[in-house]
Formats: sequence, structure tokens, C-alpha cells
Amino acid sequence: MKKILCCLLLIPVFLFAQTKEKDSLKLRADLSVTGFLQSGNVDTWIFRAKSEVSFRSWGNTVFKTKNSYVYQAFDKEKADEDILSLNFLEFNPTRKIYPFVLGFFSTNFRREINYRYLLGAGASFKILNKKNYELKASTSLEYENTDFNLTTFNVPEYNGSESIETYRATFWLYGKYHLFKNKIVFSHESYVQPSLEQINNYRWRADISLEMPIWKYLNFKINYIHVLESIVVIDQSRVDRFLTFGLTIKNY
Repeated sequence: MKKILCCLLLIPVFLFAQTKEKDSLKLRADLSVTGFLQSGNVDTWIFRAKSEVSFRSWGNTVFKTKNSYVYQAFDKEKADEDILSLNFLEFNPTRKIYPFVLGFFSTNFRREINYRYLLGAGASFKILNKKNYELKASTSLEYENTDFNLTTFNVPEYNGSESIETYRATFWLYGKYHLFKNKIVFSHESYVQPSLEQINNYRWRADISLEMPIWKYLNFKINYIHVLESIVVIDQSRVDRFLTFGLTIKNY
């Protein structure tokens, strides 16, 4: 799995070397590496790598994949090691409203999640689509399956289940804004995922970034992530927060 993830994260590095071809192939790719390190009385290490790639596969169909890896350790003891892969196939995304299908895959070490996958479809609506400003909302329906290491949860009715299945609705909001003559790039991506079958089964996630261009293909990046899961294994917090600093390399 780690080898597959490394390949996915390194795709943008290969594409960056192909910038002369990106106009004909319509490729867009970036790779960001952020983290936090503290040493002394307490050793803390947080590392996050995230890649985004989109390309026109055929006609007006566009494939997008977003892959991230998070590692966190305290006093050399692993606290988190998470994989998240978001994949979309968009149809006619140049239109104001367009449909898409999706497939997600993730793991989470601290939450004792062996794997989670979602399959579904939805539609996006462009609220703002200017050269320096982009804002869109999406909604989708998915089937989800989550496999856990443990079978005791903070919500007792799920105790004894190694796997939890449900149908979800997802409501997305994405925005990206180039401010102060492109000296600052502010972006946000958030979603809420309630279950359509279990009222106590829901989650939400917010991913907020500030980037400051250093060079045409290189930005300094500050990234904050806030995640809440309503159902977790016993004695685990429902909330995760990450604040990291690093760089983004891109081919556009």
C-alpha cells in the first residue's frame, strides 16, 4: 500500500518535468509537502504530503485524483499514519452544472480503520468562475464501507461490528482565490457527510490553505485541517486537527 501511495504522490513530480506537453495533454499537477518538527523535552513530528492531478482523458471528460499521506509521532512513537485518495471522473466540467462519479479510499492508524471506501455520483455547480476567483458547490450520494481493527465504539449500538456500511449524502464547498496581485493564494475545501440510514453516523472535514508564491512553480504553504467523525473506537477523540508548514511544487 505504501509503495502505491508513493507512486501516486510522485506523479506530479514526473508531470512537472513534462510542462511542454501539458498544453496538448491538458495536464495540471501539484505536490505539496508540509510538516512540523519539535525537539527537546518532547519530540513531535508531523508530516503531510499531498498531490493533485487532473487531465482530460477523452472528449470533455476530466479525471481528477487527490492523494495525501499524513504521519505523526510523539517521542518517536507513531500516533497517526493515514492515507486518503479522492478520485473523480467529471463530465463536461466547463459547464456551469456538470455531473461526476467518484471513488474514495482511506486508512487511519489512530482510529483503527483498516480501510474505508466510498463509491458514488453527484453534480457540481459553479458559483464563481473567474480568472483569479473560483467557488463551487457539489452534492453527491455514496455507498460506504468501513472496516475496523476493533469492535467497541463510542456509540454502543455499533459494538461487535467489524464493518459498518451505510449510504451517505455529501455536501461540498470548494474555493480558491488569488489575492493582492497573486501574492497570496487562499483555498478551502470542506464537506459534510451525514448517513441516510443512521442519524448518529456523520462526519465533516475542512481543509484550509494559504500559499505565497516564491517562484512561478513553487509556493510556500500553510495548511490547516479539521476533521470530525461521529463514530470512533472507544477512548478515541472524535476530532483531529493538523497545522503544517511547507512547500508546493506545480507545473502550471
